[in-house]
Amino acid sequence: MALPRIKVAQDKAELVQKLLEAKGTTGTFQTYADIIAFAASLGAKYQKRSPLTEISLNEPAPISLEVFLSRGYDYLIKLIAIAETQDIKVLSTEDPAAEAQRVLIFEEYANGGLEKLRNELRGAVDYTERLVLILNAERFATEPESEEFDLSRFL
Repeated sequence: MALPRIKVAQDKAELVQKLLEAKGTTGTFQTYADIIAFAASLGAKYQKRSPLTEISLNEPAPISLEVFLSRGYDYLIKLIAIAETQDIKVLSTEDPAAEAQRVLIFEEYANGGLEKLRNELRGAVDYTERLVLILNAERFATEPESEEFDLSRFL
């Protein structure tokens, strides 16, 4: 049985192409799978799950799940699926419906993450620089300051 393919929404295809590192571009990622995995992680972090309406059939065409598995993203796919469903049965390797559910959840979070990336990267000339800024903002995010120190607990 052939492995399923991870699809990209048609309205995000241009962004995905721009994020791909190629000669003469400001892309950051080496493969489409890297872009989709990053976007899915971002979508999962912000709980932004967006269904795909129209699917890109050309560039990027649907990507074989085998590419994601060879790059080690199978753990990410499973982690996102179990976090979403809260059901360990979604990890079943024997059930084709569980695999289809994992792929669907991953695709929808990737689509949501691409929406967030599109908003964050709007107007950027160098995507790498902007992505580093986004990652650093997350890395060094501080907790919101409390309003005041409450002395009443000492009474």
